[in-house]
Amino acid sequence: MGKTTQHCLLLLLFLSGLARCSAALLFWTAVMEIGYVNNNETVEKYCECGVFGRNSPVEKTTGIVTLPQGDPKGCGPDPVYNRNSSSPRWIALVKRGNCTFSEKINAAKRQGAAGVVVYNVDGSGNSTTHMAHSDAAGIVAIMIGNTQGMEIVKLVKNGTDVQMLIEPGSPHGPWMDTYWLYFLSIAFFIVTAASIAYFVFISANRLYSLSIHRRSERRLKTEAKRAIKRLHVRTLKREDEETTSDFHMCAVCIESYKAGEVVTVLTCDHIFHKACIEPWLLERRTCPMCKCDILKALGVEEETKESISADSPPDVTVITVAGGDTLYEVPLTDPASPDPERHQHLYDNRAYEGDSQAARG
Repeated sequence: MGKTTQHCLLLLLFLSGLARCSAALLFWTAVMEIGYVNNNETVEKYCECGVFGRNSPVEKTTGIVTLPQGDPKGCGPDPVYNRNSSSPRWIALVKRGNCTFSEKINAAKRQGAAGVVVYNVDGSGNSTTHMAHSDAAGIVAIMIGNTQGMEIVKLVKNGTDVQMLIEPGSPHGPWMDTYWLYFLSIAFFIVTAASIAYFVFISANRLYSLSIHRRSERRLKTEAKRAIKRLHVRTLKREDEETTSDFHMCAVCIESYKAGEVVTVLTCDHIFHKACIEPWLLERRTCPMCKCDILKALGVEEETKESISADSPPDVTVITVAGGDTLYEVPLTDPASPDPERHQHLYDNRAYEGDSQAARG
């Protein structure tokens, strides 16, 4: 598996984990609308004051508000409510406490409730929580504050039929906060800038490599032209062996030689049609048959290197003397002096230097 594939898999795993964490932190508010008749007047109240449970479907539901029998927390044995699935659509209103949210919701669900509204404990005002009820999915369940819940309870206990409508409100999550928006914007900018910088670097590196390759190709073609000019060129005659024998043919065009044709003789003594071999040598610079390098054979490559390094200091001839366990590098000549008598013999091996001086003395 390549590094690119591994990086893609790691990115997908990171994004999937981020999506799961984001889904856990996301919650939806609930719009609650109630309507009832008071003194022959229809009263309607509307507020976005509820929160859908974590395991609740975020969808619309409606029904008549119904309270549990006896225990307002809806935790007693069945039947908890005086309604069932054959009754008109109804919504259970229960108080938080005594049992889990799942138990409250399942008790209402078993008796056919269209939804469950849990109001908070006394003294909590209008605060709510994002309740979890993993064992009671598939039914709309929201939580509202204690103040709103007690207001509806009083109406129902007074014999008022309260019709309730629950609708999805708006999503909320940590990334919707201003600071999270700043953070995501900066992170996106950094990732984008890093990606652009990476691609610019890769592109520049490729362009640089391509430029070097092209310069090298141009230099080699120039050297090949110089080498081609040095090759021996001759015109074939009728009595030449190449024209009289069928075994001699140009290895480039695979055709026999004829009298009057111009051929080029390479340094390896192989001959080819001049029109065939010159384009070949410009591109490959080697003999098609034996792969002999004409640049090296004619010394063109060495001459070019010498012209390039003309301003650089000359090299010093060095030999290696093995003495005991240690190797000593000994320069034999002084490049600055052309006179052999004035050559300076400098040695790293002091004993060898003494022996040399004694021998010369």
